[in-house]
This record gives sequence, structure tokens and C-alpha cells, in this order.
Amino acid sequence: MNEGFTVSQTTAVIQDNLDYTLFSWSRQKGIAPIAVKYAKGVYLYDYDDKRYLDFSSGLMNVNIGHGDQRVTDAVVKQMQEVSYVTPACVTKARGDLGKKLAAIAPGNLTKTLFTVCGATAVENAIKLARLYTGRHKIIARYRAFHGASYGAMTAGGDPRKLAADAQQMPNVIHVEDPYCYRCPWDKDISNCARECVSHIERVIEFEGPGNIAAILMEGESGSSGCIKYPPDYLQKIRALCDRYGILLIADEVMSGFGRTGQWFGVDVHQVVPDMIATAKGLTAGYLPFGALIVSDTIAKHFDDNVLWLGLTYSAHPVGCAAALEVLNIYETDELITNAREMGNYIELRVQELMTVHPSIGDFRNTGLLGCIELVKNRATKEPMAPFNAVPEQMVVMNKVAAKIKELGMYTFVRWNYIFIAPPLCITREAVDEGLAIISEAISIADAYVS
Repeated sequence: MNEGFTVSQTTAVIQDNLDYTLFSWSRQKGIAPIAVKYAKGVYLYDYDDKRYLDFSSGLMNVNIGHGDQRVTDAVVKQMQEVSYVTPACVTKARGDLGKKLAAIAPGNLTKTLFTVCGATAVENAIKLARLYTGRHKIIARYRAFHGASYGAMTAGGDPRKLAADAQQMPNVIHVEDPYCYRCPWDKDISNCARECVSHIERVIEFEGPGNIAAILMEGESGSSGCIKYPPDYLQKIRALCDRYGILLIADEVMSGFGRTGQWFGVDVHQVVPDMIATAKGLTAGYLPFGALIVSDTIAKHFDDNVLWLGLTYSAHPVGCAAALEVLNIYETDELITNAREMGNYIELRVQELMTVHPSIGDFRNTGLLGCIELVKNRATKEPMAPFNAVPEQMVVMNKVAAKIKELGMYTFVRWNYIFIAPPLCITREAVDEGLAIISEAISIADAYVS
């Protein structure tokens, strides 16, 4: 596949990108991106044919793996028929996708507003909650990311918003996280009284239950560190919502569509929310596309009330066609079952790594959504890099990340976290390859353990 490309041409590709494009969440100097020429399955290939194992499914979105031509064929077929119609028109793909989502979504979530990405799904969920309830306040968690638009960014507590939060959306209240490894109440999960839940109930009382439109929760925690909920946490949050007439919005942008070993993260917890905001795995990253799935109760309210929501590219027919094919691939290739099986295998293998690497403090995983947390001391849990670390605090983790890339892996490394979230089509052999790379890289961190 080299086709005569030289190193100088590879350099030219990178330089054009550096000279004429901007990079997210980054200083623009000193960037060293991988120049990806093509991708297949769980691997990326650069112009020199160096292979990189994609151990984070891009940004936890390429769930079916790269280069699946079944999606290409579905997209081409749709574009040959019609590439775009306004949201006031309908297509067969739109109706078929809505019907399919109603079949796989939990409970009575049967109607979908199609969006263009995860952030727009979350934005519209917040708007819809306020329209439906007539209330204005949204409760969300500090260690959560819901998107980079102003509303979604405000709802998240992720520190990437801090540079711009002078203009954040009003009426969002943040609460502590059920971070059992670093419990804010210094409790052990075996004997805690779920202070993480009673804390939220106190906030509801302080803010006025009649003012709160919705509680926004990730179906399963993602880029904030895969913080695993206590077993009954989401069920107790659902009960709080029912008690006070508050809607429960599940952000399944990252955790949806097989990532957790179930269709949705809430399925792991046997909870039915009032809305699901999702994207990423819906088209497996092949096209930008999102969805807000709502209950029939909410949908019925707008039979006689105007739904003041809209997007130029809502229900884009090509996005719908891609999503339909991706959902079909999940089923025909049994990828959700594989996610569960490979997740169990990864958990066993990382337990073995913990006996070798003293810098591994914790590993949290659900299906194929997990991360290793590195520490300088297991007893004190001092992180290898702190939350929202500044550059000089990232020296060790930057070395770890550089070694991972050098050894031929692409994955998400953030603060003291190394994410393990490969495509759902991953095999045991590829898992072993990936964990061997991570093990070698973690050896660098072991030298800093006290």
C-alpha cells in the first residue's frame, strides 16, 4: 500500500495540516500527529506503512472497526437516491432507523430526534427537558463531559471548559461523583451509605425540586476516567427523579451501541431514563450523526404543543443510511457479545499486569470501556499526574504516552489515565498485542513509584 510515498511526502502531509488547520484542545506548536493513510479493522496505517493498533476506537466511536465497506456501500446507495432533504420531508431510511432505535432502546423510549453529533443531542435534550417540564435547572456531575458547545460544555464539569466558562449556560448545578477509588466522603463501597446519592437529594432540596427540569448522567462514565457507578447508583438516581418529578437524561454518546457489552450503558444498570442522547457508535464514526431518543410520554406532549427544536441537517438521509447499516453490523457480527467477552478477558489480563506494575492503582472497565489509573503510591493513591494537570505535571505520563505511540499504538492518554476501549471487533490476539505495548510503556511509570 506504500505506492511510492517517501518520508518527505509524509512530512508534507503533516506540514500542510499544521500550516492550514487547527487542532482541538491543544497548543498549536509542538504537535506530532500520525499521518493516517488508511485503516482496516483495529489498525491505522501511516504513509510509511507503520501500523498502529487503535486501542481507543478513535475517540471511543469506531465501534465496528475501520474500513468496513458495508457502510460505504450503504452510504453510496443512499447518495445515489437522494443525498439531502429538509427535515420537513421524510425518507425510508429515516423511518427505518427510528423504528430500529425504538426496538433496541429500553422501556418506552420510542421516538427520536436526529441531530448532527453528541453535543447537539445533549443540547436538545436540555432544551426539551425545559420545554416539557416548564422548569429551568439541570443537575449534572463534575467529572463528566457532555460536548464542546456552550450548553453541553457547561453541563459537563470537564476542566476543558474553564477557559471559556465566563459565557457558560446558566442554571446548571454540579454534584460530586460516585468515584469509589477516590471517594469524596472517604468511604469504602462495602460499607458506604451511598452518600453520593443523598448528596444529590440535598442539592435538589436546596435548589428547589420544582425548579429542576432534569438530572443528566452518563450511561457509563467515559473520558473522565471510566468512573464506575456503585451497583445501585443509577437506580437510586432514577428513584430520586421519580420522587421529585425530574427527568433523567442519559448521555450515551460514548457508552451507547455495544460499548459496555449492552446496547446502552443504562441497560447494564437496568434503568430506563426519560431520554437518551447519543452519537459516536450510532454510525461508528463513519459519518457525523447523533440522536435524541425520548419516551412516548414526552413525545405525546408535543402532539398538541410546538416542538421548538430543529436543525438543518436533522435526519440527514445519508447519516440515517450509515446508522442503519452499522446497527445491522452490530447484530450480524455479534459485536456486543464480543464486547462482553473481550472485556472480561481484558479484566483478567490487567489483573495480571497489576501484579507486575506497582504504578497501576486501579482499573475500571465495563465491556470495552475502561481505563488504567497510574499512581505514585498505591497506599496514598497519589496520582502519577493530577486532575487537570498542567504541562510540568505531565512529564511522566507524557513519556508513557510517547512510548505507546513509538511501539505502534494509538490510544487516549489523559492525566494519569490510559484508556482501553478498542473496537468491538477486537480479538484476543490483538488484545494481547495491545496490553503488551501498554505494559512496556507503564514500566516507565513504575520507576517513579515511591
